[in-house]
Amino acid sequence: MANGGRLIVFEGGEGTGKSTQLRRLADLLTERGIRHRSLREPGGTPLGSEVRRILLHVEDEIEPRAEALLFMASRAQLVAREIRPALERGEWVLLDRFFLSTYAYQIAGRALPEHEVREANRFATGGLVPDLTLLLTLPVQEGLARAAGRSATYDRIEATGEPFHRRVADAFDGFAQPAWQAGHPECGPIVSIDGGGSEQDVASRVQRVLLAQWPGTFPDFTASDHR
Repeated sequence: MANGGRLIVFEGGEGTGKSTQLRRLADLLTERGIRHRSLREPGGTPLGSEVRRILLHVEDEIEPRAEALLFMASRAQLVAREIRPALERGEWVLLDRFFLSTYAYQIAGRALPEHEVREANRFATGGLVPDLTLLLTLPVQEGLARAAGRSATYDRIEATGEPFHRRVADAFDGFAQPAWQAGHPECGPIVSIDGGGSEQDVASRVQRVLLAQWPGTFPDFTASDHR
């Protein structure tokens, strides 16, 4: 691609619609002939998939520090094996969660020391900075209700409890503030997007952000792009 690879991260709490909007954008990039990869955290590699199984579905209690380090191990493998090579090939990488989730769930949710988690993340990513993070927001109860509608049971993290998820949601709200972003340059630009309404409503909001960020790539974006 003439404009090189891009790393676009979709973030947000449970049930905010990240995965749906990532898929819609991937479909649109395919239609426009833009080479891309869709990945998720934890996951994306054999190691990451095993870590995902442990983190989300193993019933044994996992200590917060162990939980954070498992996420970091999956992330380090994903960055080295999939994300950096794709970016170097000029591909766009669409990533379902990245280290903002660690900051929200492990620092705010689990009360781990911020400076230690940030240092571990820097080590895991090798300093990789996203080109754009789309932060989808939704009231906690609505998001958890959506998540429950996807499955008869919650995964381990979804089932942690509403007070935990409120701390996470409050943290995500803070990430969209200019002062927080100025103090966390490793996160790159973060744009908050209302996750309420229909899929098409949210997709149109995503579209407007992409158009503002890369007008040369999406000069002909119209509402009809979102079905």
